[in-house]
Parts: sequence; C-alpha cells; structure tokens
Amino acid sequence: MSAALRIPPQIEPASAALLSDPLDFFFAEHFRQRKLCNLIEEMALAETLDWALTAEVLDFLRHDAVLHVRDEEEDLFPLMRERCPPEDEIERVLSALNAEHAGDRHLADIVIEGLEKALAAAQPPSALPGLREAMIDFARNERRHLALENSVVLPLARRRLSPDDLVRLSANLLRRRQEGAGEENA
Repeated sequence: MSAALRIPPQIEPASAALLSDPLDFFFAEHFRQRKLCNLIEEMALAETLDWALTAEVLDFLRHDAVLHVRDEEEDLFPLMRERCPPEDEIERVLSALNAEHAGDRHLADIVIEGLEKALAAAQPPSALPGLREAMIDFARNERRHLALENSVVLPLARRRLSPDDLVRLSANLLRRRQEGAGEENA
C-alpha cells in the first residue's frame, strides 16, 4: 500500500475500557509499542519520507512512550516490589528494566532528533548519517525489553497483585491520562 493511501493512525490507541484491567492495558500498550518498532524499522529502510507516519512516530515517542514508562516506574514496578517475595527476584528484573528505560530514552531522543531533521530536510531517515542504525537499534532494544516485561513482569503481576492493588493501579493510570488530556487542552 502506498504511503498516500494510508489511513492514519498506524498505531491504534489502546481502548480506554482496558484501564479497568490494568494488566491487560499494559499488554495492549506493549502490542502498540511492538507496532511502533515495526514502523520505525520500515521507516529506517524506506527510500522516501512518509510525512504522516513520521509525525505519528514522533508523537508516540514524545507522548505515549513517556507516559508508559511513567506508568511502569511510578505505579507497576513499585507495586511489584511491595508484593513479590524475595524468591521472585523481582528487584533484579526491575532494576534491569529501569536501566533499559534510561537507555531507551537516550535512543528515542536520538531518533526524535533525527526524524525532526529528516522532516526539516524533506529526506528519508536513511539519507541521514547514523539515523537508520539508531532507529534499528531502538526497535531491537525495545522488542527485547517488551519480551522481558511480557514474559516475566506481567505474568508475575497477575499472581502477586491483589484486587485492591489492581483497582489502585487502574485509578492511577486513568488519572495520569486525564491529567495529560487536561494539559493538552489547556
């Protein structure tokens, strides 16, 4: 399908109804991030600039990805630390994920800056030195990160978090999105 025929958005927003089941919401967000990785790789290899897709990816990296990391670092991970017994070795996993978040943010910033330059120059990312590689590195790292969260953190959360924890987690995710929507409308 040609870029001109694409119907935005390429990355569908997660259903707000999923916020009532926050672990399903995290899984859905991880699916959206895998879609982002696919699109970033597609853009990195493309010989033409897809303006709409570039704008969508930039928006996701600037907003959705940042919000998701806050959801994990401010809510999910602290709950996991409280609820998981030492034999789960969750601290080791969460410490690695927190460190990866910092590395991912650095790579995301490089990708954002590069995509902004691509738009300003009206050139595909592949035409800018180092951008293709940074985009592919970002996608590869993000997929590895998501695999760890989906295979270890979310299944463990399903076993360890109480119904009250899930209600509190849901409320915090919803509040963060409502605050974000208020800031965008201000």
